Amino acid sequence: MPNIDELSAAEIASGVKAGDFTATEVAEASLDAIDKREGEVQAFLQVVPELALAAAKKCDEARAKGEELGALAGVPVAFKDNMHLVGTRTTCASRMLENYDSVFTATCVQRMLDAGATPLGKTNMDEFAFGSSTESSAFHRTNNPWDTTRVPGGSSGGSAAAVAAGEATITLGSDTGGSIRQPASLCGVVGMKPTYGAVSRYGVVAFGSSLDQVGPFGRSVADVALAMNALTGPGRDPYDSTSQNCPVDFLEHLDDPIEGRKVGVVPALMEAAGLTQEVKDALAGAIKALEDQGAEIVEVELPNIASAIAAYYVIAPCEAFSNLARFDGVRYGYQEPDCLSLAEQTAKSRAHGFGEEAKRRQMLGAYLLASGVYDKYYYPAQQVRTLITRDYVEAYKRCDVILMPAAPRTAFKFGEMSDPTQMYASDMFTISNNIAGNGGISVPIGLGAESKLPVSAQLQGPAFSDRRLLQFARAIERAYVAKGVVAPAFAGKGGDLA
Repeated sequence: MPNIDELSAAEIASGVKAGDFTATEVAEASLDAIDKREGEVQAFLQVVPELALAAAKKCDEARAKGEELGALAGVPVAFKDNMHLVGTRTTCASRMLENYDSVFTATCVQRMLDAGATPLGKTNMDEFAFGSSTESSAFHRTNNPWDTTRVPGGSSGGSAAAVAAGEATITLGSDTGGSIRQPASLCGVVGMKPTYGAVSRYGVVAFGSSLDQVGPFGRSVADVALAMNALTGPGRDPYDSTSQNCPVDFLEHLDDPIEGRKVGVVPALMEAAGLTQEVKDALAGAIKALEDQGAEIVEVELPNIASAIAAYYVIAPCEAFSNLARFDGVRYGYQEPDCLSLAEQTAKSRAHGFGEEAKRRQMLGAYLLASGVYDKYYYPAQQVRTLITRDYVEAYKRCDVILMPAAPRTAFKFGEMSDPTQMYASDMFTISNNIAGNGGISVPIGLGAESKLPVSAQLQGPAFSDRRLLQFARAIERAYVAKGVVAPAFAGKGGDLA
């Protein structure tokens, strides 16, 4: 049976194609890893051995017939539980959808399956993606594989933890304000938020429709690039009007040198309140690593980025309020029994079906969209959005990518961020990218000198420059692997869970 902890996605796929091992053996190895480690990590809300083994069997039969296999043949994948997959429940980690069975499959999930991936199940998340620690899940918390007393980040914490613990090779998450990049940083894996529209959102339960984007987690930049090839491609998804044509091979030029290319840094962000010294020091090392490979470091300004969190927490709750209005306990979802009227049933179903953070954000959205309030907050927030987008356009005239922290600190302990506004600040370096709609990627740069927990750098780039982001991320990865500081394959404390 192959040791999936030591194999990249490409190595698994090539091994299956060459007959070194079967897709069924890989699936069984992943399910065995989940069985051994899940008790401590709790990354999954649902594991589906029957789907995994059926997909693996289909892959093996196709090989036996001499059929061409996909780029992800036999690769174990898992999906955040806001993505529909027939044969699973899609709960969004909420009591509201606790027993909801998917009746169709999301485009992003189907693309992974079409590429030959083996579906392992659904990963835990903050309820309806409202959170930065996976603590607001209605079912259970997910633990960080590096230290199970600490959070994995959020809202895609289960997806990040599953990769970090070696339970899955690739996972998918969604990123509305940092929900891929922040947990990737806290768990020491690679996580990418593609440009808005690069990946179809059809079949992904919406949080903020103008902000949401699906992206992959992996143990290496190459694994993420391979997943991006499956997720994107020529042609737009007819079921998602925001999806764009992306006929790009993300593996092509991945290892090209970055000599002579320009990396922007924002001095004000390196002095931001809440940024810990060990993250600053690690970022300084990443800057030096890029300089050593011939990149030119230039200072750029993002004058309005300090207003990003304020704008986001107007726009996102408004969109969340609109999107979650459909969960009324009538058509589907939790239904309060013994109600005497439709109004009573709707009110009680929503009150008891949603958790505290979900209710908080919907109430905020309802207030912000109210007559007399809308003009005061929503319009100015959209104006700030335009200013931030323009700031990025101007900055990218001077550089190819921008380097900044992915998270202000390493993984914090459960319950440590009891103040919601304190929790919201966890995404202080990621939110502006969602507001502008640009791509971003989090790549590990070692362990914090004090905490001994993963620290990551974040690279941001102009819209639809995602291949460029992967090239720079690969350059960072090369430097740190060469120095022996951090490995792209599973090698962290999660290894002790076996």
